[in-house]
Amino acid sequence: MTQRTSNSKFSLGILVLTAIFGLSGCQRQPVQAQAGGGMRGLPVQTVAVSLAPVAQSSEYVATIKSRRSVTLMPQVSGILTAILVRSGDHVHAGQELMDIDPRQQQATVDSERATEQQKKAVYDYDTIELDRQKKLFEAGVTSRDAYDQAQQAYDNSKADYNSAVEARKTQEQLLGYYTIRAPFDGIVGDIPVHVGDYVSQSSSPASVLATVDENKDLEAYIYVPTSRAAQIHPGIPVDVLDNSGNVLEKTAVDFISPQVDNTLQEILIKAPVRPLNDLLRNAQLVQVRVVWSAKPMAVVPVLAVTRLGGQVFVFVAENHGGKYFAQQRAIVVGDTVGNDYAVLSGLDTGDKVIVSGTQFLRDGAPVMPLPSAPAAPGSGD
Repeated sequence: MTQRTSNSKFSLGILVLTAIFGLSGCQRQPVQAQAGGGMRGLPVQTVAVSLAPVAQSSEYVATIKSRRSVTLMPQVSGILTAILVRSGDHVHAGQELMDIDPRQQQATVDSERATEQQKKAVYDYDTIELDRQKKLFEAGVTSRDAYDQAQQAYDNSKADYNSAVEARKTQEQLLGYYTIRAPFDGIVGDIPVHVGDYVSQSSSPASVLATVDENKDLEAYIYVPTSRAAQIHPGIPVDVLDNSGNVLEKTAVDFISPQVDNTLQEILIKAPVRPLNDLLRNAQLVQVRVVWSAKPMAVVPVLAVTRLGGQVFVFVAENHGGKYFAQQRAIVVGDTVGNDYAVLSGLDTGDKVIVSGTQFLRDGAPVMPLPSAPAAPGSGD
């Protein structure tokens, strides 16, 4: 019994050793194969860091103003009887906008017209009488004194008539002020008055009826710090931006104030802008970018940039003994230039920045750079 048990233990030991050596052989074979074949890198595309002109600019809040904008105020006093337009209406030059009760002034005009007719009748009579007295005097029928009296009466009636005509015209002109008309083609702004309000040209402050703005020939009013005074000159590029930072309009400075604003201690500059299908309106606040200059800076494609915890990174393919490895590098970026970021620090010209497969990379991972693809249209514009 003892000999049989020993034989069984010996056989079991042989089986265990055989299994161990078998497993060792199986494991050793792929390791050797892997070591013989080498680790293959992830195929990636790279772009060499290059220099591109990058604008040195500042952004400000500007006010859009029309070169033709008017605040309508009454030139006479009275009750507002009609408002014929609404805020935002497009109006034409001479179009009737409001009416002030004209009845009292109309009565004055009627009175002046009656006076004019009376003076005209006297003038007509004296004209005929002067002609008659002239003929009688020349015929020797009347004296010189009678003729002179007729001449004096004629001169007086003529002066009275002319005075009545001018008085009537003056009152008619005043009557026209009771109808408020658009001074030019434009857009009606705020209308702070209502029908039934008493408006007056002599109140302090004077009554404001409405505003009319011509939504063309617009200008951007930009106030820049006095520290920039040496850089300001006509022709400086100005970009008008929308809320997303996209350029709506490219223009340039055409006016520089000769003096500093006392309140803001800033310098006013102006740049002409177009209405752009009513995207820009009078009194609108917009973001503008004033481009002071441009200088060469390193740029990197936007697609190559990753952000983590507020830090900006790129992967650079570095050559070590003929093999390439991805190195994660922190950089500082500035404004965008087309499809690229301007790099303020962290990269050097010629560095091979990885632009594909960055989501699969880790610092130190082997990579295999592919031939550089042609630059995308518009890149770096």
